[in-house]
Formats: sequence, structure tokens, C-alpha cells
Amino acid sequence: MSKIYDLVIIGGGPGGLSAGIYAMRAALDTVLIEKGVPGGQVTMSDEVENYPGFSHISGAELSMKFSEHAQTYDLKTISDEVMEVEPGLDYHLVKLANKDILKTYSIILATGGSPRKLQIPGEDKLYGKGVSYCAVCDGFFFRNKNVIVAGGGDSAAEEALYLAKIAKKVYIAHRRDTLRAGMLLQKRVKADSRIEVLWNTVLTEIKADENGVCGVGLKDTQTDELREIEIDGVFIFIGFNPNNELVPAGIVMNAQGYVVTDEKCETKIPGIFAIGDLKEKYARQIITAASDGCTAAIAAAHYVENKKAA
Repeated sequence: MSKIYDLVIIGGGPGGLSAGIYAMRAALDTVLIEKGVPGGQVTMSDEVENYPGFSHISGAELSMKFSEHAQTYDLKTISDEVMEVEPGLDYHLVKLANKDILKTYSIILATGGSPRKLQIPGEDKLYGKGVSYCAVCDGFFFRNKNVIVAGGGDSAAEEALYLAKIAKKVYIAHRRDTLRAGMLLQKRVKADSRIEVLWNTVLTEIKADENGVCGVGLKDTQTDELREIEIDGVFIFIGFNPNNELVPAGIVMNAQGYVVTDEKCETKIPGIFAIGDLKEKYARQIITAASDGCTAAIAAAHYVENKKAA
């Protein structure tokens, strides 16, 4: 408890790792805490085609490059879970699951988000038994089988295209009559003979037998007509919820639970910053998370400098 870090970064995704790079370049005494695999949600992406400098790269490889770059600056990392962030006037406290407590002048919250659930019967019970939120992780188990993807955005389209390389048939159930995915992805989906889009359709139930998922209940959003189809796997990509459990009282969040910051990514509590998928913003992309990390680290460096000079 005697040592006071200049900066503690909570989360090792693209935003957190970018913050680590800029913090080390600013000579901040920094530690990054990540409870899982460095890279965050990016590691689960089969293909990344919109990060500048890489026309085509896997999410796992891009994450590795982020991590390796950060380690060239000897960024200190701790593999543990943060249980609580306690703001203070002179410094802040970061409490870990292993009972360690870190003192720090500044904190960057880069905790990202978690897959949003459909909240329908069978979803939780059958998770890992035919229900998945990651096609790259679990697509292999559905080779030459029939699967359904719930969602209509970029993630749903990307995962459907990935599954189409493996599965016999891929359905996309989308509650509207047009996809929300980018036009390039929409063209690819429509051109793939193994993909069929079920327009104006939502899942109502996931059914199972002794082997796992065997079918789903569907409802037409316009007519309320109900029907069932036989399915071996269900992949859900309907967005993410911000991982805001560590956000301390006194920090403003919007109605969706995203943290409100200023242009420096700083919250209402001086010295605490929020970036990436945790932050209220227009676009949620790898590049915007990395940009947030840069901004927050530079702002933290100025904050710490002023704090020490006071």
C-alpha cells in the first residue's frame, strides 16, 4: 500500500493496451490489470478487415500484436480480477480479488462489454450445449449442421459468413426487414447460397433433446405467427452491454449504462477515465477503442503531472 502508481489501467483490450503504450511512452509508472486473455472481444473475431494497416487479419493475431507492442515498453501487467474501485481525493484505490490493494493517482476503466442475451427459455440452460455467443469459438462443433444466427448488425453478418464456411445451412433471424450491417457485409450475406435470412423474425424459445439443441421457436414480428424449425446450434449476436460493475458512485452513466465523459475521456471524478465499449460514443470499433486509449493516457499524464506539482 505504500507505493502509489501514476496510472492503473483496468482491462486489456485494444483500448487498454493502447493506453498502456501511450502511458509508457509518457513515462508514467503504470500497471495494466486483465483477468482474461489480452485483446478482449477482438480475440473472438475470425476476420478483421477495417483496422488501418491490415487489410485482412484475424482478431487473435491483431490482439497479439497489440499485446506484443505494449510489452516492448515493459508494461507491467497483473492477471487478476478487480473487485472494486474506490475514489479518493489524494489518490484512488483499486482492490483485487487476491486481496491486494493498489494506490494510484489515475485510473483508466477499459472493461468493455459483454454479449447481450435474448432472455428466452432455453438460452441459459443450453449455453455450451448448442447455444453460443462466439462463432469462432464454437463453429467447429457444427460442421455440416444447421444453425441459426440471431441479430442483424455487423457482428451477426460476420459470424454468419464465418459459419457458412462450416455449417450445412445458416439462418439469420432478424426482427426487421433490412439488416443493420454495413453494405459490404450485406452483399456478402446475400451472395452466400448457404445463408438464408428470415426477415421480421425473432426467436421465442430454444428447444433441446438428450443431445442438446434440436430446434427453435420463431415468431413473425408483423403477424405474430408462431412456428418451429429444426436447428442444431444457436448463435446470438444482438449487441453488448457495458461492463459497468466497477464504475464508482459519482460517475455519470446514460440510460443504457454507458459512462459519460468529456473529450479527454475523463469522468466526473478527476483522474478516472473511461474508454472503449464502456464509454458513451457514436461508433464502437477497434480503432475508436484504441483512439480512446491514446486520448485517456495522454490526459492521465497531464493530470498526474499537475497532481504531483500541486
